[in-house]
Amino acid sequence: MSVSAASHLSPSYPDRAAWGTAPKLRAWQQDAFDLYFQREPRDFLTVATPGAGKTTYALRIASELLNRGVIRAITVVTPTEHLKRQWADAAGRVGISIDPEFKNSQGATSRDYIGVAITYAQVAMHPALHRARTEARKTLVIFDEIHHAGDAKSWGDGVREAFEPATRRLQLTGTPFRSDDNPIPFVGYTEDGDGALRSVSDYSYGYGPALADGVVRPVIFLAYSGEMKWRTRAGDEITATLGTPLTKDQLGQAWRAALDPKGDWIRQVITAADRRLTEVRRGMPDAGGLIIATDHESARAYAKHLRTVTGEGATVVLSDDPGASKKIKEFGASTQRWLVAVRMVSEGVDIPRLAVGIYATSISTPLFFAQAIGRFVRMRKRGETASVFVPSVPLLLSFAAEMEAERDHVLNRKRDEDGLDDLLLEQAQREQKSPDALGDELPFQTLEASATFDRVLFDGGEFGTAAAAGSPEEEDFLGLPGLLEPDQVASLLRKRQADQQAAKRRQPKPEPEQLAPHEVIHELRKELNGLVGAWNHRTGQPHGVIHADLRRSCGGPPIAQASADQIRDRITMIRRWASQRK
Repeated sequence: MSVSAASHLSPSYPDRAAWGTAPKLRAWQQDAFDLYFQREPRDFLTVATPGAGKTTYALRIASELLNRGVIRAITVVTPTEHLKRQWADAAGRVGISIDPEFKNSQGATSRDYIGVAITYAQVAMHPALHRARTEARKTLVIFDEIHHAGDAKSWGDGVREAFEPATRRLQLTGTPFRSDDNPIPFVGYTEDGDGALRSVSDYSYGYGPALADGVVRPVIFLAYSGEMKWRTRAGDEITATLGTPLTKDQLGQAWRAALDPKGDWIRQVITAADRRLTEVRRGMPDAGGLIIATDHESARAYAKHLRTVTGEGATVVLSDDPGASKKIKEFGASTQRWLVAVRMVSEGVDIPRLAVGIYATSISTPLFFAQAIGRFVRMRKRGETASVFVPSVPLLLSFAAEMEAERDHVLNRKRDEDGLDDLLLEQAQREQKSPDALGDELPFQTLEASATFDRVLFDGGEFGTAAAAGSPEEEDFLGLPGLLEPDQVASLLRKRQADQQAAKRRQPKPEPEQLAPHEVIHELRKELNGLVGAWNHRTGQPHGVIHADLRRSCGGPPIAQASADQIRDRITMIRRWASQRK
C-alpha cells in the first residue's frame, strides 16, 4: 500500500469515525491540514482535545510531505513504549512503515522502514545518535504529547540537540499546560501583559468545540462523599466527611482512606460503577470500564473487588509488566468489562470502548486529570456518553467543572503577593518518591470508610442531592441511558433533580431540634462558608470576593452582622450558581 492510502484514512482511526464524517477528514483536521500547507512551517504546534483524532491528522500531513518529496524519513517521539507500537500500527495501515522496536544500541534501522518510533527517555539517553539520524535524511519529527519534552531538563536538552536539524517538526498535544516553569522545546511563547510567557499554538481544537461538533463524548461525573475514620501514626483517631471543608492534611488523609481497598468506600463505588456499566452496555454492548489506581497493591485489590461484584476477572495492567502493551491491546479488542491500571492508560492509549471510569488515584494535578478523562471521550457513534466516578474532593470537582476550559503553558507566572507560591509550597509538602500524590506525608491506618452519593457534574452544572449508596435516589442517576445527546443528558439530569426535590418536599418533616438563636446562626454560617470554599475551588475566586458578590446579589450586611434569613438567602443564591452553567 502506498502512502497515498492515507487520503482514505478514517477521520477517527480505527473504525471510530464520528457520525456523518467518514470518509473525509473531520472539519478541524481539514482546517489544520490546510493551514499547515498554507504556511509550510518548519515548526507547527497543534493542540487538540483527546479523542479528536490527532494521529489521523498527523499521518495525513506525513503522507503528503512524503508524496511531495519534502521529507524522506519520519521520527515519532512518544511518552511511553506502548504508544510507540500504537503509532506504528496506525502508520502501517496507511502504508507508512515505522519501526517501534528501534533501540539506541542498534544505531540504524532496517531499510524496510521509513522511520522509527522512540520515547522521550530514549532521546535523552543518546541525543547525538538521534541527531545523526536526523541529519542523514530530510526528516519529519512528530512529537506526540510534546509537553512531556519538558518533564526533565535532560529530556528538553536532549530533544533540542537531537532534532534541531530536522526538516520539519510537528508538535501534538491534548493538554499543553504544565504545572512547572520548564519550557517545552520548539514551542513558541509570547508575553501575556503580566510579565509571564504563554505558549502559542498554531492550531487549537478544545473539548468544548469538539463536544459541540459531536466529535467527542459528553462526560457525566458522579461524585461520591462519605464518612472516613483513620488512626494516625501518633495514635490519634480522626473522623471526617469527604466533601466537607477540611484542612489540607485532613483532606489528603480522608481521600486516602476512601481509596483504601480495605474500606467500604471503594467497594461501594465499584459496585455503583459496575451498575452504571451494565446500563451503558444496553446501548453499547462492548462498553468497558477502567479503574485508575494509585499503586500496584491497590490495583490488584480493586481487581479482587471487581471479581466479587461482577463474577468475572478484570485485566490488570502494571507499569513494570513487560506484557502491558499486549494486555491493553487485547482488552481493547475484547468485550471484557473491566480494566485496572496504574498510570499506564492515563495518556494517548486508544481504547474507544471505554465508557465508564473510576478515578481511584490520589494524583491531583490538572494535567493528569485531563489526560485520564481523555481515555473516555473517544466517540464511535452519536449519542455515546462517558461516566466517570470521582471522590468528592474540591480540587477534582473543579477540574471536572472546567472540562471545557482551554489552558496554555505559562512561564514566569506571577507569585502570590504574600511571597508564598502555592505551587512550590505544595511541591515541597509532597512526599518526594510520589510527587503527584496528596496526603502521603502522614501515614495512617484506615478504620472505616463508607460512600455516599453526593452529586452529578455535567456541562458546568451540578445536579442531585446526597443519597445513600444503593438507594433509589442514587439509582436514578446510575440508570441514565447510555446513549444520549448532550442536551438530552442535561434535560434528564434536571428532571431527576426536580423529582428528588419534589419527593423530599412530600416526605413528612421530622420535628427539628430546637436550637438557640446563636446556634442557628453558627450552623448557617458554617454551611455558607463551606459552600463558599467549594465555589472558591471551582472558580479560583478569593473567599472575600465571593462573599461580596453574594452581598451584592442578596443585599444585607457582612456575614458577621447578617441575620439567619439573610444567610439563608445567600446559601440559596450560591446553590443556584452551582446548578447553572458558568
